[in-house]
Amino acid sequence: MDNGEEVLVIPCSGIGKVQGLIGREATYLVTDELAPQRTDTLCLALLVKGDEDAVGRVRASQCITVDGCPKACAQKNVEMAGGTVSCALQVADALKRHRGAQPGSASGLNEVGWIVAQELAETVAGRVAELARCEVNG
Repeated sequence: MDNGEEVLVIPCSGIGKVQGLIGREATYLVTDELAPQRTDTLCLALLVKGDEDAVGRVRASQCITVDGCPKACAQKNVEMAGGTVSCALQVADALKRHRGAQPGSASGLNEVGWIVAQELAETVAGRVAELARCEVNG
């Protein structure tokens, strides 16, 4: 973002579920490879705990949440902390394009899981680019 504003990409914790792992890996693909200059992430547990730095960052940034299930913990916690969710994504929506496929386990993705994570990461990176265009066009 030209004005230096970063977009926070916040995945659910989703420990113990492959959907959570897909969301976290997609987030890391965005923040480490696809849009590292424009994005960052933070630990959802810090936000849930009320960590002042995490809450301040969420309130000062546009946020994209990546939730593994319909409970939408990342989205709900960003909103409860006073943050703005510019885009809320669900791993389940990304998995719909691969009906019946087994993406791996909670501890490791297989080839299909990595494909889903990459597709989801590309969706997130596209949303980051849209937000950047909106800022420029104001």
